[in-house]
Amino acid sequence: MTETGERNRPQSTGNETAGGEPSSRRTSIGKRVDPGVRGRTTIADGVVEKIAGLAARDVVGVHAMGSGISRTFGAVRDRVPGGSSRSNVTRGVKAEVGEVQTALDLEIVVDYGVAIADVARDVRENVVAAVERMTGLEVVEVNIAVSDVKLPDEEEDEPEQRLQ
Repeated sequence: MTETGERNRPQSTGNETAGGEPSSRRTSIGKRVDPGVRGRTTIADGVVEKIAGLAARDVVGVHAMGSGISRTFGAVRDRVPGGSSRSNVTRGVKAEVGEVQTALDLEIVVDYGVAIADVARDVRENVVAAVERMTGLEVVEVNIAVSDVKLPDEEEDEPEQRLQ
């Protein structure tokens, strides 16, 4: 407030529309600034892990994510009320997210009979495309560890939910 009781108002830039709203901001040298670049956007590791996990599971030949032990512990945790700290979607996925780049480690179980190198390539391509499209981050690496092969006659440890 000023001495006269009036509120201080922002100085006019001369760029206002009829309603007094700025039509666009100008920098000190007169260039217009895109409103989409004002401020910061941060993306949590868990967000990237979910995107990558869903993209990896979508590849034909990927039976499950995570090692057998992590899937077993996850199944037990899921049955305990309030015990699940990580969802099935992020199991087997670890992301390190920076301001403009991310790196991913994935642990997968493949179906017996598939070409593992082809499945790994397809997983990499699908994960990179999904993460870069949805987050705008550059994926610098996707490391894939194949921890097991699902044989046709093996029983399921836990039913893996697949997207249709």
